[in-house]
Amino acid sequence: MALKVRLTNPAPLDYKTPPWPSLYWPLDERIGVAKYLYFTRDIWLYTLLWTLVMFAGTHGIVAIISVVIHVGKGHRSWQYAWATFLALAIIAGIEAIMAGSVVGLILGAVYESGYFKMSTWIPFVWGIINVLFLIVSSFSYGSAL
Repeated sequence: MALKVRLTNPAPLDYKTPPWPSLYWPLDERIGVAKYLYFTRDIWLYTLLWTLVMFAGTHGIVAIISVVIHVGKGHRSWQYAWATFLALAIIAGIEAIMAGSVVGLILGAVYESGYFKMSTWIPFVWGIINVLFLIVSSFSYGSAL
């Protein structure tokens, strides 16, 4: 006789979503130090927030470089320099929402379907992976042939 058991909620009874960012030192083996995510909504939110932070930082650096390039090119060039920041902020926000949502929902579905707990470091790492993918995909490969 087979007994089928399905867990409906793998989280501990006293579980509360840890406050963002809740990064901890992974080598610290004390009980209660590690922070985990159990639900798809929490995983999605953490991944989205980390992707937004990483994209904002990356696009901010690019915007600063583009403004520095305009130094010494005259008043007309500086007149529209603020538009660079605005355009890159909007682009970063849209890209981060799309990339963070897709990756976060996929991660959440995989972890919740397997009843796994997710370390709060995983969304951080996926935010970095999203930015690295953005940087690598910005290069043209066909021109090298």
